[in-house]
Amino acid sequence: MDASRALARARVHPLRRRASLALLAGVAVLVSGCSADGTGTGSGSGRKEGSTTTQAAAPAAADDLQDNYLKVIKNVLPSVVQIQASGALGSGVVYDDSGRIVTNAHVVGDEKKFTVTTASDEGELTASLVYAYPEQDLAVIKLDKPPQGLKAAVFGDSSKVEVGHIVLAMGSPLGLSSSVTQGIVSATGRTVSEGGSGGGTGATIANMVQTSAAINPGNSGGALVNLDGQVIGIPTLAATDPDLGNSAAPGIGFAIPASMVRTVADQIIKDGRVTDSGRAALGITGRTVVDASSQPAGVAVAQVKSGGAADKAGIEPGDVIVGLDDTAVTSITSLSEALAADKPDDKAEVTFTRDGKRRTVEVTLGEI
Repeated sequence: MDASRALARARVHPLRRRASLALLAGVAVLVSGCSADGTGTGSGSGRKEGSTTTQAAAPAAADDLQDNYLKVIKNVLPSVVQIQASGALGSGVVYDDSGRIVTNAHVVGDEKKFTVTTASDEGELTASLVYAYPEQDLAVIKLDKPPQGLKAAVFGDSSKVEVGHIVLAMGSPLGLSSSVTQGIVSATGRTVSEGGSGGGTGATIANMVQTSAAINPGNSGGALVNLDGQVIGIPTLAATDPDLGNSAAPGIGFAIPASMVRTVADQIIKDGRVTDSGRAALGITGRTVVDASSQPAGVAVAQVKSGGAADKAGIEPGDVIVGLDDTAVTSITSLSEALAADKPDDKAEVTFTRDGKRRTVEVTLGEI
């Protein structure tokens, strides 16, 4: 299993935030902000009266970088909104001048109506669901009455995103709207599986951008932005550390790449749904099976879609899939992750057991 698929086995959780906790989070921030100034004015640096110090001039490069940050934040933050649905808070990015907003499917959940707050604080706005696509954890909603001057974000080219690029994460972490954090692109091309519990959709998402920028519950659906002021991804997941009681693993977050966001959003806007997922499928439903040691040992095929990829290759209910090409399959999640690297009409070798015998067949993959 390659590094991107190995990382996908780390536990991740969606970044939606319950509204009931957001107020407590806000109070905590206010308290810590007060304590940060606890030294009081006039505490100084402890130098003796009459002494002099020389303040070194800030390097020009630092000034330029700071100016760049300020410019990007000023240009992009007005395009990032806060979304509230049935007591849960998330973020969104204005996609066009007509008031369409792209966000995560796990932010909208099963809701059809939402309350939206923009960075310019026009007051609470209402929005309606256009379409949600849980398979890629993306959704589009539309403001019922877009305000004057609503500004759409600019989405960048995912193929140009490189490890080391400086990025800013914008959204509403812990319900604190219009928040900005900074980091770098830590990796690209990650395949990550989102948990189905805790508000997640259970999606397996390929080619995600990994970032060190701090992202927390409430950042879901917001913007990961480069220093050219372009949205390069939608923050969606944060890794958790099982050794720390599944608390968030600092500095490991994942964003859906801008190219996939555009692909899905454009289809939703044009056709009202996703008509071409671009994602491979076997055409089965299955369940994870375990071995004598209670360890995941494969995917038992429960149903085979008539005329689907598996059906045409002769795979039957009761077969246990244990491999896809060179990747071992031990669970539904690992099968989804293996398929995420393929495209419809690609050919793959599927290894399975039937009546205690191991078999391998070539499958022409279908589409989700």
